[in-house]
Amino acid sequence: MRGSLKIVFLLFLITSSLASNADIMKKDAFLDSIPKEWEYSSKYKQEFPTDDDWWKIFGDELLDSLIAEGEANNFNLLQAARRIEMSRQALRKARSPYYPQFSLDAGWSKSRESGSLYKSRTNPTTMSYFSAGIDMSWEIDVFGKIRSNVKEAKANVNASRADYASVSISLCAEIASSYVQLRMLQEELSVNEEHVKSQEQVLNITEARFETGLASMLDVAQAKTVYYSTLATISSLKSQITTTINSIAVLVGEYPENMRARLSVARPQLAPNQPVYVGIPMDLIRRRPDVVEAEYELASYAAALGVAKKDFLPTISLTGSIGTSAHNISDVVKNNSFTYSIAPTLSWTIFSGFARSAEVASAKEQMLAGIDNYNLTLLTAIEEVDNAMATYFEAQVYQKRIEEVLVNAQLAFDLALDRYKQGLDAFINVADAQITLLQYATELVEAKGDALTALISLYKALGGGWNIDKL
Repeated sequence: MRGSLKIVFLLFLITSSLASNADIMKKDAFLDSIPKEWEYSSKYKQEFPTDDDWWKIFGDELLDSLIAEGEANNFNLLQAARRIEMSRQALRKARSPYYPQFSLDAGWSKSRESGSLYKSRTNPTTMSYFSAGIDMSWEIDVFGKIRSNVKEAKANVNASRADYASVSISLCAEIASSYVQLRMLQEELSVNEEHVKSQEQVLNITEARFETGLASMLDVAQAKTVYYSTLATISSLKSQITTTINSIAVLVGEYPENMRARLSVARPQLAPNQPVYVGIPMDLIRRRPDVVEAEYELASYAAALGVAKKDFLPTISLTGSIGTSAHNISDVVKNNSFTYSIAPTLSWTIFSGFARSAEVASAKEQMLAGIDNYNLTLLTAIEEVDNAMATYFEAQVYQKRIEEVLVNAQLAFDLALDRYKQGLDAFINVADAQITLLQYATELVEAKGDALTALISLYKALGGGWNIDKL
């Protein structure tokens, strides 16, 4: 009786000395000063975005089909899906100790014992028999160690689902951004091809004036410099278009030659001026998969800390077996041949060279690192949305300014060419006007592409409308 009381008292001391995971997590700092609204709230509606297919706002069916193919075939996404399945199987394995473990064995054994083992010599003995039996073992989860393992595995499943959503959002954003890049390059190519025709006409004018003695060879050389520079740019743009198509092919899980016929035909750029529903910061935290993943990883670390602490407690298990053994196989089913055993066991490691203390300390540091990672992920999420909103807004303003500059650059070129034809100005003014006009025409195309890319980055930063319950 006294021995039992000592064990109970010692158990009480150990369990009371182990601080709960929740208490540890309360003592360590979580970020709690979340902004109430975004800095650019006056320019964006504060509503929660719920559209999962945000890319459909562009109204481009080819982009829709590319993203659908990417979600079905992209190998990074397929790997993320397999990680979900692996974590689910790990959860099944963690739950298995809830049930007894059974094993079946059967066989025949023959042995011979020496007759010279003892002081008095005897005849050797030979024994042979048939045997069959079922063994059972079951760890009784009195102190919750198995439950903690299951809790850790559940958190890992949810973290893997959030990781899948994060990969999916990144994939959709990458496909959309690459598609925008492709259309931007194709439009730049079209602009350069249009300008090279104009530059060829100007070159013909300078050559004609040189032949009649109205201009010098310097005018012809300057005109050729502008003309061949644009031809070189056209060659570079064609190369970039090819590499961009190849990048899209990899993203959607196709060979490049299968994508060239679909993507080589130029299309107008997408419309960048779209209303954006950014939501409030707290809603962002609930929808960003990287934030959710960091939260579940933290839960997993907390559960692992609980498992490490429970190693200090004893393990109670129940083992048993039932079987039969007999010399003659016909006797194995007789009542006299049946055997059984049952053995409740309490095992308790009293001292292990401080290995368990080190394991608890390591698990605690891992959980604290998880808290740091969660806080960093939270700050990064808010920073990315704020940066994306600012970039998108300023990209739209920049585009409007470049449109105004382009109008005046066209006017400057027309005036310079007209004055050159009249012999009032040197050709250098025409050459400068040509270069400036092409520069700003190209910048306008790039400004549209930058605005679209910023919009895509904003939707990616907002979490892309994913829902973990749909995975």
